[in-house]
Amino acid sequence: MLTKLKKQIQQMLTSQATAAHKIGLTPNKVSIIGFILAFASAGAYALAPSHLWLLLLATLFLLASGFCDTLDGIIARTFQQVTVFGGFFDSVLDRYADGAVYAAIIIAGLSNYAWGATWGPIWGLAALAGSILVSYTRARAEAVGIKMESVGLAERAERMLILAVVSIVAFFWLSALGYGIFLLAVLSNFTVMQRVFHVYKELKKKA
Repeated sequence: MLTKLKKQIQQMLTSQATAAHKIGLTPNKVSIIGFILAFASAGAYALAPSHLWLLLLATLFLLASGFCDTLDGIIARTFQQVTVFGGFFDSVLDRYADGAVYAAIIIAGLSNYAWGATWGPIWGLAALAGSILVSYTRARAEAVGIKMESVGLAERAERMLILAVVSIVAFFWLSALGYGIFLLAVLSNFTVMQRVFHVYKELKKKA
């Protein structure tokens, strides 16, 4: 959904990519930094029920992680450092990063303020599963030659922005994070269904 905007942002970040390259940062190093920032975000979410200001720190780390996720690709393309392993490595780190953030939110019970102790974890797990499956369906489709970029409502960029916005709102109204997780659960799993249907149509054309 945000793919076109993402491409415009990538063009704007060329100077930052150049600066990162000059100080010796490779795409894989930037991916690792983003991975560390995501785990820092997860740690802040895990401790947030006792210190609400940590929600703002978690959001900052989350957005910084997303910035790194964009920057590593720009460096790779700008300085001809694109490799098959680099793309694979970045994707694996992204899945761990997403899993850590959602797991921290579930463990901290941050969804429970909106949905209670039963449904809060359920929606959290649904959002986590949807997040992983959005990426998995793209990987499986592209493995059989079907392009999946921009297919579906909630790609990773959209999910990160939604989580960032509801986390900021949750600093003032804690239940907002639970409602945001519900929205992410619905949108991510709907995106999975969109991708499954897209693959079905494309494969039917080739049959």
